[in-house]
Amino acid sequence: MARTTGRSTTHLTRRLVQLYVGLTLYGASSALLVRAELGLEPWGVLHQGLAELTGISIGVVSIIIGAVVLLLWIPLRQRPGLGTVSNVFVVGLAMDGTLAVVGDLDGLGLRVPVMVLGIVLNGVATGLYIAARFGPGPRDGLMTGLNRVTGRSIRLVRTAIEVAVVVTGFLLGGSLGAGTVLYALTIGPLAQFFLRIFALPEQADPDGVVGPAGPGAVVEPAGPGAAIAPDEPSTSAPPAGSGPVADPAPGQAILPQ
Repeated sequence: MARTTGRSTTHLTRRLVQLYVGLTLYGASSALLVRAELGLEPWGVLHQGLAELTGISIGVVSIIIGAVVLLLWIPLRQRPGLGTVSNVFVVGLAMDGTLAVVGDLDGLGLRVPVMVLGIVLNGVATGLYIAARFGPGPRDGLMTGLNRVTGRSIRLVRTAIEVAVVVTGFLLGGSLGAGTVLYALTIGPLAQFFLRIFALPEQADPDGVVGPAGPGAVVEPAGPGAAIAPDEPSTSAPPAGSGPVADPAPGQAILPQ
């Protein structure tokens, strides 16, 4: 029993470390894309546009938007987890902290590598915090909630949200560019790759039966560029254009396709 308890404690510790390291790296990667000035990820475009409009730091704007999106979970009857709430605060704080350390960059010879580093680091961060299985980020939960309520496909809901976010952010002064396109094309495959790298090992239960570490075991993504993680039921994802997916468990997150 003591050995089982020790393994469980170690397993939980690793999950917590992965969660907070992943969220911190996610904020740092977003900050690198800001410094590269070659285009941000979709939600980053909105955050930057609002930051330009209000004069508030982009990290604080990220926290505010995350909190507002989380409030939208209430009518959608979504259930947040530790990772959901942590996502709201840690990413924004890490972003502002990185921007304070990394100054403006001069010349494409420096900005292009930083842009690539930011995108790859974002994939690493995504794999880390999703594999920890502590709940989806506020924006992923909004997507799955709308999918369930409206009956529209995940792909359609995700596309509609991100197009609206990018257009709004751009009109407010957010940065679109090569980095935005490269991010859209690569983040799915990158996240899928690093999700496999950081997937937690199976854990034996007290009866000695080895199985997934709880209901949030990572399942194989449905296809190239798609990553379905934390607490997704171990069934195949519906084809594009199909009806709603099953009501997600607290730790579900679905990445861009």
